[in-house]
Amino acid sequence: MEDTALKDRVRGLRESTGMSRKEFCEYFGIPYRTLQDWELGKREMPGYLLRLMAYKVKMEQLDKGGKRNE
Repeated sequence: MEDTALKDRVRGLRESTGMSRKEFCEYFGIPYRTLQDWELGKREMPGYLLRLMAYKVKMEQLDKGGKRNE
């Protein structure tokens, strides 16, 4: 049950930035296949990592279309 919630939250975080999977992976230094597996629920993303990524997105204000608001 929690796997589904995590995979939806990972995808939601990425979509909130407006980035494609490729762009998101490059930004965070994550292998493409790993992100794909997390979003499809094939692998479970560590909860702490999702929180750290969400924090970085918030602090760099990337949650408004994938561009920095400086």
